[in-house]
Amino acid sequence: QVHFVESGGGLVQPGGSLRLSCAASGSEFSLLAMSWYRQAPGKQRELAALITSTGSTKYADSVKGRFTISRDNAKKTINLQMNSLKPEDTAVYYCKATPLVGTASWGQGTQVTVSS
Repeated sequence: QVHFVESGGGLVQPGGSLRLSCAASGSEFSLLAMSWYRQAPGKQRELAALITSTGSTKYADSVKGRFTISRDNAKKTINLQMNSLKPEDTAVYYCKATPLVGTASWGQGTQVTVSS
């Protein structure tokens, strides 16, 4: 099972930027599909961005053009650069690792609040 240390959340004004990081443990990080999910109050958890082991990316329509997911296999880290933030981006953001075989692992979450 993969364990994570998430960082980078906080309070930001609309139009601002934040960068989330997720540092993972484990010896097969490069084989994992990594993703960021988010859950707003009273709503279901939803996929924000995903990056496969080969570097392909996928984004929710609501964040396309504003968020960028990246990975550094040497540092076993993924990042989510979030620009032009909106109040509706307010949520707890979770890092997730999905192996080729086996059960996915989740981080503990980091709060992002977009408010003036």
